This record gives sequence, structure tokens and C-alpha cells, in this order.
Amino acid sequence: MHIAAHEHDLGADSGGNQSHSSRERLRLVDFRFTRSQSGQAVAEVDLEWAVDQRVTGRATGASSPTGDLRISADAALRALDQFTQGNFKFDLVGVKSLRAFDATVIIVAVGFAHTPSEHLLGCYLSTHDPMRGAAVAVLNATNRVIGNSIATS
Repeated sequence: MHIAAHEHDLGADSGGNQSHSSRERLRLVDFRFTRSQSGQAVAEVDLEWAVDQRVTGRATGASSPTGDLRISADAALRALDQFTQGNFKFDLVGVKSLRAFDATVIIVAVGFAHTPSEHLLGCYLSTHDPMRGAAVAVLNATNRVIGNSIATS
């Protein structure tokens, strides 16, 4: 099984007219999820800040309904780690899929070393691809922290 999604911009307007210099958020440019016959899953997340600034996060593990979501979220966190060059310490606390509003809502809790007593929360309303939704939910949880840091530096 192979699932791919492209060009989901979390920081630009729907017309894509926002320049990278004013962009406040990372852009998810590609998501790939594969599941092997042996029960192993691989998720890869490609993020982009500017045309020349692209990173990939990859995670693997045993495939299961919950495991697939964790692997996808972990791949997004690994891409974030590359983008921030290890300056931000994010940890996946949990990921959950819920039915709400006749759709699937993916919710993630991300630990952040700078606020150890609080978790960053992100969610995504996913109609067709919950694994991709887990990666987007991680970005929704972390993009404000990363964007604010970049804006002030």
C-alpha cells in the first residue's frame, strides 16, 4: 500500500502568493506512507521553508492502526528536528484518531523542552488519509513555536 499527498501549504494563502520571506510556517510538500507485506510501515515527510530549504523526516515501525499514526507523526517530528538543527526538542506524547463531525479528527500532543509542564496540541480534520493527518497535526501543534522563533531571530 502506498499513499502520497503533495503541496499542502500550511503557511501560505490558498492562492500560493505568499513569499517565503513573509511565510510564518513550514510547508508540507510531500507525504509518503508505505506498508510492507511483513507488517512494517514507513512514513516520510518533506517540509519546505523556502525553495532552497527542504528537509525530510523518516520513521519506521510495526504497522497497526495506532502504530501507523505514531509513525507518521514521528516522521514529521524528525523533519522538524532537521529543520531546527536540533535546537528544539519535541517529543511525541500521543496521537489519537477520533470520530467527530462525520469525519476523522487526528489529535496529537507534543512535548516541548521549553515548556515541560505543558504539551503542544495539534489537530487535523482528516477525511481520507489519517496517516497524513497525523503529520499535519504535528505541524499544526508546532508551527507557531517555530514560526515565532524564526520571526524574532
